[in-house]
This record gives sequence, structure tokens and C-alpha cells, in this order.
Amino acid sequence: MSSTQAPKHLLAGIKVLDFSHYVAGPHCTRLMAEAGADVIKIESLNGDTARALPVQREGRSGYFIQHNRGKRTMCMDLRQSEAQEICRELVKQVDVVVENFTPGVMKKFGLDWNALREINPNLIMCSISCLGQEGELSHLPGFDYIGQAYSGIMAMTGQAGGYPALSGMAFGDISTGAHAYGAIVTALFHKLRGGGGQFLDITLLDCLFSYHEMNAQVCSASGGQVLPRRSGHLHAFVTPLGLYKCGNRYLVVVAIGAQWANLVNLIERPDMLTDPRFADLAGRHANKQEINTAIEAWLAKVGDPDKALQLMQAAHVPCAPVLEVEEVMAHPHMRKRGTVQKITDRIFGEVEIPASPLRYSQFPQPLELQAGLLGEHNREILGNHLGYSAERIEQLEASGVLASRHI
Repeated sequence: MSSTQAPKHLLAGIKVLDFSHYVAGPHCTRLMAEAGADVIKIESLNGDTARALPVQREGRSGYFIQHNRGKRTMCMDLRQSEAQEICRELVKQVDVVVENFTPGVMKKFGLDWNALREINPNLIMCSISCLGQEGELSHLPGFDYIGQAYSGIMAMTGQAGGYPALSGMAFGDISTGAHAYGAIVTALFHKLRGGGGQFLDITLLDCLFSYHEMNAQVCSASGGQVLPRRSGHLHAFVTPLGLYKCGNRYLVVVAIGAQWANLVNLIERPDMLTDPRFADLAGRHANKQEINTAIEAWLAKVGDPDKALQLMQAAHVPCAPVLEVEEVMAHPHMRKRGTVQKITDRIFGEVEIPASPLRYSQFPQPLELQAGLLGEHNREILGNHLGYSAERIEQLEASGVLASRHI
């Protein structure tokens, strides 16, 4: 590439071998593919289980499409030595390996970090797991909600005194995939400065525990005298901050710092500005019942949630409606910003998905990407990258080392 020729995207030329499945690993490598990296996804003979998840059209999964756009796909039986040898040959040519098997599986295949760094000393390998590669819990299989449970995140959701709540979304998987992407790109930068390859151990547990922006330090700094507990629709430590009902909708209202005066003037309670009970955050939280009752009374008086939002926004009080998913997808702000992205799969057809949250001024338009069929690129990769003959590839297919299906 000449010095004047612009790259196709930021990570153009970076090669990734992807052994991941479901969400956390695939989200990481999706971000890499959307930034221009060449991602080769390795799947088992049955394929990534995500291929079986809804919604299905013509045997094609919208779930799989969302998380695996832009990747070339290979399908092989990793239990067979010939498949493991193919992977080792590919490792010699790539910059990054990503996997999210239960710890120990890659070692069973002879594809763990100690084995692969002997093949490629400049390799960056990222292992994504629920609970980590080492420790008392590392051997356990994990999913998003397992990570939420062990990290204390789940304990902070739901109504006080009741069941913790299932969030209904894979924010642990998605955020861990994003953290892994950040770690990989940082390691690539380090390598370009002469630092060489390295191993990255990224877990849902660590990422989710970091979400405790207040809870951990409150517990520690108070010597255990203040124990964070789920508090339902109102914040456990800060008032006013929470969900309030207005008409047929729930609204989020946050008024800390300068917004406190804006709120109390709006709800016609300026007396709270001079009342010493409400002079600081600690006092407001100690007297939260009176504050929350005043907010609820004002919202009941207004009655219309849209009008209440307009009044609060005009008064510079941070607030928002609690939108359902379909409302978010139809919202003019999200449409104009491109938060919702319409894509077209060659089999599935059109579907709307969350767009990449990463925006680059030099690359404002997203790449046109397709999710691979199962084993679609077996022949292309083995022939072009490893120099396998058509006869050898046919032999591997006949012996069950390789497979492909139109899904």
C-alpha cells in the first residue's frame, strides 16, 4: 500500500483467528470485523449454537447474523488432529486469536497459549471466560447471568426484599466483548511499538464487578457499616435519582448538584433550598421520603408524561422516558444517529440490529458485511492461505475433518 492510499478501515491488514461462540467472543470479533480486520471464524461440526437461536428464516438465524457479520467461516472437527494442525498453520499467519471456551478446552486441543506462542511469538491471544482462567471457580462453565450472579450485579437489581431481577439482556457478554476488543487493540499498539505478543485473560466477572461505581468502595470505606442492597426503582444512596410514574409511563429523574435547585423550583418547593435537612446529598437521602413524595405529587398534578418531560427538560432537570425496545427503534433521534442499523442478509433478508457504537470520523460509513454460512470459506482459506490442493481438501471433507452447510 502506498503512503497516499487510504486503508479500507482502521484494522485493515489485521488477521484474526476466532474460536468463539454465542455472544462475548463473537461481539469482540464483530467489532474487529467492523473496523476492517480479516476475521476467520472456526466452528464445530454442529456450528455455533447461535445459529439455532431465533428469529429463524430459511434456516438462517437473525441472532447469529447480528453477532457474526463480516467474518469468514470454517467448520471443522477440532477433536481430530488434522483439524488441530490446520489451526496451528493458520496461527502462524494471524495477529490475534480469540476464544471463549470453558478454560482447559483449548489446551485439550493443543491450541492453548503456551502451545501457540511457540508457533507465533508475536501472537496476541485473548481468552474470554465467565470466571477466569485460574482460581477456584475457573473450571465452571458460565453464561452472562452466571457472571452477573458472582459479580454482585444481580444482587443489586430488583425490588428491596424480593427476588433479584434478570435484566433481559446480555450486557455482561456485550460489555466483556467490548472490553476484550479494547484490550486487543491496546496490545496491538504495544506490539507495533516493539513489545511483542501477549496473553489476555478477560472475564465477565471482572468486567461486571467494575460496574460497581459506588457499591464496592462504600462497603470498604465504611468498614462494612454500609452494605449495598437492591433498592428497586429508587437509588440506594442518592436522592433524587430513580423511576417515577407519570400517567401511563415511567420516567427517570436525576437531580444532583446544580440540577437540585432546578427541580425543586419546578415542582414549586423552593422551601427545600433553605431547609437545612436538604442542604447536601447526605441530608437529601436521609429525608428521601419527603423529596420523593413531592416529586410524585407534582407528576400526578401534571398528569401527562410528555408534558412533564418537556417541563423538566426546559428547566434543565435530567430526565428521560423509559422506552420499550420498539420505541427506541422507532425514535427519530436513534434513526438519525444510526443507532439502529438496517442490514440485508443474502438469505435472511432485511433485519434491524444495534449498530456498532464505535464511530470514526475518517470512516463514517459502516462496511457492507455478511455473516458466513457454516464452513463457507473452508476451500478459500485452505487453498489461498495454506496452499492445500483441491484433492486434499476433498479428502478432509470425506474423512469428516471439514464440513459445510447452507445455514
